[in-house]
Amino acid sequence: MMGLVRDRARWSDAQLLAAIAHCDDRAFSAFYRRHLRMVVGWYARRTDPELAADLTAEVFAAVLIGSARYEPIHDSAAGWLLGIARNVLGHSVRRGQVDARARQRLGAAPLTVEDEDLARVLELADDQASSVRALLASLPADERAAVRARVIEERDYGEIARSLGCSEMVVRKRVSRGLARLRARVAS
Repeated sequence: MMGLVRDRARWSDAQLLAAIAHCDDRAFSAFYRRHLRMVVGWYARRTDPELAADLTAEVFAAVLIGSARYEPIHDSAAGWLLGIARNVLGHSVRRGQVDARARQRLGAAPLTVEDEDLARVLELADDQASSVRALLASLPADERAAVRARVIEERDYGEIARSLGCSEMVVRKRVSRGLARLRARVAS
């Protein structure tokens, strides 16, 4: 069975999501393994570990429900997945609680977060944070500042341009070049 999961690990995100839409649990497992660190890391920077674990579960429940609606625009579904994460967090903040509707639609039991699960969330977040720091440190200073401001701090281009004393076009170029360098380093 692990061989089948490994084969699916080579599939594109679009292939995995199409298979998930057809109830392929091994495709879901491969997709989950591929994107778990990213989602946990994204939440860990914005919430506490327990909430990060709960919200991450909500995101992947939403993937199970919404995979048929995925339209492959890019090679990676990371943007789509982070959009779901952003929506789940926004909904949670508005309601003051984690939305359990997706779990209910799936007929899943309420989530319980054990101490070892929290430790794993923290470990994943720390691993991702140190990897991101190392990758960012490898960029030229101007690209590093632009990428950090846009991607990590989620500031808009106009605000970044004002703080760096350059035009929005220059900031966009720096972010684009920086992300291209990071993608090349991650791919190698």
